Amino acid sequence: MKIAIITGASSGMGREMAVQIGDRFSRIEEIWLIARRKERLEELKGRLPARIRCFGMDITCEEQRKALKKALEQEKPDVKILVNSAGFGKIGRIGELDMEEECGMVRLNCEALCAVTHMVLPYMRKNSRIIQLASSAAFLPQPKFGIYAATKSFVLSYSRALGAELKKRGICVTAVCPGPVDTEFFEIAETTGRIPLYKKLTMANPRKVVSKALRDSGMGKTVSVYGALMNGFCILAKIVPHSLLIDMMGRLG
Repeated sequence: MKIAIITGASSGMGREMAVQIGDRFSRIEEIWLIARRKERLEELKGRLPARIRCFGMDITCEEQRKALKKALEQEKPDVKILVNSAGFGKIGRIGELDMEEECGMVRLNCEALCAVTHMVLPYMRKNSRIIQLASSAAFLPQPKFGIYAATKSFVLSYSRALGAELKKRGICVTAVCPGPVDTEFFEIAETTGRIPLYKKLTMANPRKVVSKALRDSGMGKTVSVYGALMNGFCILAKIVPHSLLIDMMGRLG
């Protein structure tokens, strides 16, 4: 059985991934959706061509992740697409945010992503793909968004290394690095602070970001960056000293 697995599928980029994968990939027989809000996952049943299997779980919890491990061992599916979309960020100075929220970003954005990838890899074959949701924040340290940006730098580095290791197996790994995207992400992020105006003015459409990510993944690209502005930012982060860019961002913010 050929399947796709998507974490963070109850909203935002994960939900959009589920919709577009369902529409585009007729060979996918079943899509496994993972998120804490199972009722949101159930809403997608009947809306997609493929069968839907819902896993209501917190993937930061090792005990809850066992349900996914057990399902994989029982079904032994051919996982054609893995999308690690689960993640969150909080705005605020390091040390001033609640410690649970600071550590929670690391657990979900990094540890859980690694754990899910590790569990799924044995069920992936040649011509499969892994799509990791990173961020343009991965390109540059970001004061007042420091832990989130650091977790996404980890995801980008991890994805590049994983892609190199899986190349001989014919498995493509793509790190998706968009700028601000118009999703529920910022509703959560702004519970502890306000995002700068320039980020609000550069919000991207999630449908377009996901469409490009799937296209780039199909082309075997290691990194997917949506839009001329974010591609320019990526180049700047490579050639301009980070201290200057951080100061500039501080002034704009």
